[in-house]
Amino acid sequence: MSLSSLVPRSFFVGVFIVLAVVGGVSQRQGIEVVDALGRVVRFERPPERLTLAGKGSFMLIDAAYLFPTEARQRIAAFAGAAQLSVDWLTLIDPTFRQTKTLLESQVGPEQIAATKPDAVILRALESTKLGPGVERLGIPVVYVELETIERYLNDLRILGQIFVNSKRAEELGAFYAERLGRVAQRTREIRERPRVLVLNYSVRGGTVAFEVAPVKWMQTQMVERAGGDPIWTSTAQPGGWTVVTFEQIAAWNPDIIFIIDYSGDARVTISKLRQDPLWASLKAVKNNQIYGFPGDFYSWDQPNPRWILGLSWLATKIQPKLFSDIDILSELRAFFSLYGLSPETIQTKILPVLKGDLP
Repeated sequence: MSLSSLVPRSFFVGVFIVLAVVGGVSQRQGIEVVDALGRVVRFERPPERLTLAGKGSFMLIDAAYLFPTEARQRIAAFAGAAQLSVDWLTLIDPTFRQTKTLLESQVGPEQIAATKPDAVILRALESTKLGPGVERLGIPVVYVELETIERYLNDLRILGQIFVNSKRAEELGAFYAERLGRVAQRTREIRERPRVLVLNYSVRGGTVAFEVAPVKWMQTQMVERAGGDPIWTSTAQPGGWTVVTFEQIAAWNPDIIFIIDYSGDARVTISKLRQDPLWASLKAVKNNQIYGFPGDFYSWDQPNPRWILGLSWLATKIQPKLFSDIDILSELRAFFSLYGLSPETIQTKILPVLKGDLP
């Protein structure tokens, strides 16, 4: 297993190659990876066996597979998750059942060690939980954030360092930066921001609840960037979804409502809400401005790589005059091609599973 050491350093992005060769990077060269916590993780050679684990591991898996060749070759194991889609994994890595170890979602350090990784990749929220236990077993840990728009491009660069493919990281960064720039440029000088409410619909123990996201979460950031005013921020609590009552929703009486449904199709949920007299009295429902957040195998509102699709889609709904030229299906095809999926595969395997308010 590669030796590593962790050195506190003010945050920067970069990778130091200990040995250099003309024409590329030798797989025997040492590397340094600067992770999301600003730590320097040193390897005598690029890690060849990677284990991905921790909370929200499906987001981490999907980000890693934006490096299709490296992910297939170097990921040895990953942890399951509530939202993990085997059908999606089969599309992007048809042999994963034979080549990868699928761990339990609540995996511990000893189970991770059993996969014999050269390094473990975790989200930064595990830096005080799972991470220290893994490091005590002598296994290097590299953290990525995968939580905010501001840091997402850096997370891709970190993965590029681990996979020793900075060129691919730059290509991915350009894809995201182009779309972020388009939204930022068009919304920079808008004077009127519609009052927007994003609600997560959930059913626990037979009880229906509506929840709002924390201020720093992706859902709130996406609304702000897409030209809307997220009206729930004064009510949201940090660290997780906050349940809100219908009375609070009615008091807000938003211009636009977006419904997220991780366990189903939000269009079905909205159809039921329209039949409820209380919901029918809301301005957004009266004006036909209530939408189901899109998704395919995963919803587009999360810190999964699909958030860039969610941002573009939101912009077309919140500021339709500014983004009337955006063809979301074209955006979708461009995005899924990043995983190496052919146009035919996208047509036959992705489009049929689309959910939410899409063309």
